[in-house]
Amino acid sequence: MAEFELRLEENIFDLHARLQSGSWKPNSYSVFFVQDPKLRKIHKASVRDRVLYQAMYQALYQVFDSGFIHDSYSSRNFKGTHAGFRRLQEFSRKLTNNYHLNGHVLKCDIRKFFDSIDHEILLGLIKRKIVDERLFDLIEKIVRSFETVRGKGLPLGNVTSQLFANIYLNELDQFTKHILKAKYYIRYCDDFVILDLSEEKLKLQKEKIRLFLGQNLLLSLHPSKVIIQKMLQGTDFLGYVALPYYSVLRTKTKRRMFGKLKEDPRPKLVQSYLGMLKHCRGWKIRKKILSLLS
Repeated sequence: MAEFELRLEENIFDLHARLQSGSWKPNSYSVFFVQDPKLRKIHKASVRDRVLYQAMYQALYQVFDSGFIHDSYSSRNFKGTHAGFRRLQEFSRKLTNNYHLNGHVLKCDIRKFFDSIDHEILLGLIKRKIVDERLFDLIEKIVRSFETVRGKGLPLGNVTSQLFANIYLNELDQFTKHILKAKYYIRYCDDFVILDLSEEKLKLQKEKIRLFLGQNLLLSLHPSKVIIQKMLQGTDFLGYVALPYYSVLRTKTKRRMFGKLKEDPRPKLVQSYLGMLKHCRGWKIRKKILSLLS
């Protein structure tokens, strides 16, 4: 423990000196994979750089978050998946007059989102609010420290990537809310939904969003993950399925849950899953989990 604290202190002093002199450059990333649920390639920054990225995130969050729409739920204080799903349920009830009307939902997913973020576009959006040249130069070094192809991509392992993603897709949020006038719109990272009574209106909005993403953000919708369906069929979003008057855990989430519990039934993991079930009709799943542990 003492050795770790000493190394951390040395890293912080080194970081401070390099930032003051303007000589800081990001270290190379280490790479590992996680299954969540699909295989993801994670790029992890050095300890020294993670200290800087966390400080940068905290400072920039205060600058940018106030400009985001209310219904953006990823990587924001007092938001998250459960709040986003509750908002979907609230919108569903309002739109359909408590399910007395037939509503439709447009579900979209952006293809290879983090790999496709354009550095020039992102830096242009950041520069609108960051006027200090030294600070902007530092941000630019962070953005350009990683790329999947030339001038594109953000590392999944950086805390700053979460904020940069929201800055980037805030352009989509503003377009959808204020140009398309979509009243019932929710986004969580690169997944988003729009609710409306008119299926035809959603088809038009989908096409306008597709064009906006391509022309303004150099992004594309995932061809197999864009659907329009009746809300009565159930809306699969953020790990749950919203049905009239109740919700259930999505099938893939349930399978992943039991798979992990069979491998490693740690009390902390069990409590986490039992907490998830409080947000849906899950008493049967809860009973099955407890039976596995007995």
